[in-house]
Amino acid sequence: MLLAIDISNTNIKFGLYNSTTMQRHWVVSTVRQRTTDEYAMVLNDLAHHAGHQLTDIDDIIVSSVVPPLTPVFQELAQRYFGKEAITVDHTMDLGIKYLIDNPWELGSDRIVISLAAHHLYGGPAIIIAFSTATTFDVISAEGDFLGGAIAPGLVISAEALSSAASRLFRVDLTPPRAALGKNTIENMQSGIIFGHVGLVQGLISRLRKEIPGVT
Repeated sequence: MLLAIDISNTNIKFGLYNSTTMQRHWVVSTVRQRTTDEYAMVLNDLAHHAGHQLTDIDDIIVSSVVPPLTPVFQELAQRYFGKEAITVDHTMDLGIKYLIDNPWELGSDRIVISLAAHHLYGGPAIIIAFSTATTFDVISAEGDFLGGAIAPGLVISAEALSSAASRLFRVDLTPPRAALGKNTIENMQSGIIFGHVGLVQGLISRLRKEIPGVT
């Protein structure tokens, strides 16, 4: 079986695949201070609870946007599985051309999202991912990476607002009744949520004008 590990700034996602079918998946919080042994214990407990053993795993692939944790999981693959983890980056032969200034700056999360989108839906296309950051990735009809945009995600936008403004506080990220808020909570929810919607719509509009035929 293949173990796919997606390491993001907020969560780490594990997917256990048999051929092309995902059999199990788990999500844990990203903790930069955890050691190789601690993550191995977490993974072993999750797999055991689902009726699997670590010995069931034949290959491991890692996508990481948290540089301090990349070697942690590479070591995990070596010590607990006796394997070299496949680590996704721009040097892999994925059939993608990176038509950008500095391909080495591109996060592996954006690489795999773009590859999956082209495989599933074709191109040209705009791929939007809502995570710690909200990313916009543009691919050509051939699947080549043309560029994109990065904006603060919903959660960190809300956290920045409450931490930087003395009289504001954390609010639930649920849509208010209307854009016109009648109290502080509704005002903040309107600005954060509807503001993010406007950001997404605005960038889609601009990208479509710059890349004819993109959807």
